[in-house]
Amino acid sequence: MKFRYTILYVEDVARSLAFYESAFGLKTGFLHESGAYGELATGGTRLAFSSRALMTQLGKAPARAAPEAPVFEIALETNDVAGALATARAAGARLVQDAREEDWGQTTAYVSDPDGYLVEICSPVAGTASPD
Repeated sequence: MKFRYTILYVEDVARSLAFYESAFGLKTGFLHESGAYGELATGGTRLAFSSRALMTQLGKAPARAAPEAPVFEIALETNDVAGALATARAAGARLVQDAREEDWGQTTAYVSDPDGYLVEICSPVAGTASPD
């Protein structure tokens, strides 16, 4: 078994894909013709989006994300946290925590996306290499 994708439930899939492209430089890998499902190409796993409307049609009751009370976060690693944070904010991300140096040797910052999902922008942990 392998971890294939994480799906975020959003109001507007195309808007979410466009946001993640402009805020974080990720590329759309797939958008269904219905507009109700899409994926970002993120390597071996995918970050996917499904409309809340579709999930409701499928008998689910998706809750809304709340950055002040998150149940998980998306972490995106870079060697330039400050630069990535500036780009994300220019694209409309809401600042949750400015960039700071952590005791474990990592720089972290947090923003929320338009649907309220918490996104960590972080450097590699000291002693590890970033893929970018």
